[in-house]
Amino acid sequence: MTAAMPPSPSPRSGSGGPPASTVELVVNGRSRTVRLDNRTSLLDALREELRLTGSKKGCDHGQCGACTVLLDGRRVNSCLVLAVAASGRPVTTVEGLAAGDRLHPVQQAFLDRDAYQCGYCTPGQICSAVGVLAEAAAGWPSAVTPPGRDGADGSVAGLDAAEVRERMSGNICRCGAYANIVPAVLDAAAATAGAGADGSDGGAVGARS
Repeated sequence: MTAAMPPSPSPRSGSGGPPASTVELVVNGRSRTVRLDNRTSLLDALREELRLTGSKKGCDHGQCGACTVLLDGRRVNSCLVLAVAASGRPVTTVEGLAAGDRLHPVQQAFLDRDAYQCGYCTPGQICSAVGVLAEAAAGWPSAVTPPGRDGADGSVAGLDAAEVRERMSGNICRCGAYANIVPAVLDAAAATAGAGADGSDGGAVGARS
């Protein structure tokens, strides 16, 4: 008779279980301390531990962009980032973009342009678009930026549809709402011209009060 296998140890079971760490996650301006299995992705920590379910799990391989959040103000696929690697660093999710009842310019543009259908990819699309505006404002070229196309302020001058399509190419919309997503990002770019990429009067992308 074969003996029954013992139950798998809990990640938080202490000795004998997978290594765990106490992690400080600074999300949308709020610091939260959680105890996590070291293998936990930032996406799973956000959704399962902090109950911030705006960021979606699509492919879980960094291919679809549904899980996009901002880490240190830059776009990342949160399914590929370990939560322990984000400890103490500012994370912004779609829940942290609005200022009270006032939507972020990118959120407002997506609403105005009806730039979604089922909405599953929309949080990642929006966070990615916020990152795109910050990158362009900082003068980071894309694969389609012509040489010397720099604005007087160091930004990428004249963000156009080709630039937006290239920069947003890591975010997949299975419903095919791209025809409205691109104009929405361009509208947001126009709305934030001269302001911070987060839609404020300046400063890095991050939580808004």
